[in-house]
Amino acid sequence: MEVHVGHTAEIPPSTLVAARELLERAFEGDMTEHDWEHALGGMHVLVWEDDELVGHGSVVQRRLLYGGQALRTGYVEGVGVRAERRRRGYGAALMRELERIIRGAYELGALGATEMAMPFYAALGWRRWEGPTSVLAPDGLRRTPEADGAVWVLEVSGGLDVGAGLACDWRDGDEW
Repeated sequence: MEVHVGHTAEIPPSTLVAARELLERAFEGDMTEHDWEHALGGMHVLVWEDDELVGHGSVVQRRLLYGGQALRTGYVEGVGVRAERRRRGYGAALMRELERIIRGAYELGALGATEMAMPFYAALGWRRWEGPTSVLAPDGLRRTPEADGAVWVLEVSGGLDVGAGLACDWRDGDEW
């Protein structure tokens, strides 16, 4: 297994195409254009086995509103491993690199997890956000009850009340 880290600008276009194809298969067709766009513009972690891309994840900067503060957040996007290669440590290897980036550059790590992935993130020490979620939309602060319980955080400095409200910045597609 080889783990490569690089900014979107440093990743060859053919590798970005391969990463998108990997994610489309990993999410069984539930990967939208907006989902892919959300994974771009930050740091990518690519896991290779020989010459085959078997895992991808990225971290992009977002602002999450918590307790009257706009926290500089490393938001994890596009985490996927080829189905036939799961449970072999590839996901954990790429998450270790994403967490290293988060701890070195951000006040908080966050992600939106699928039901299937929640045990994986819990095992890595991420915490489920228990409080209400919202988005700072163009028309103001709006609740996102569909995201309640699906947002997970990695505390960098500690001291967060995971039962408090948390709001994300606006973007097209899924807010979280």
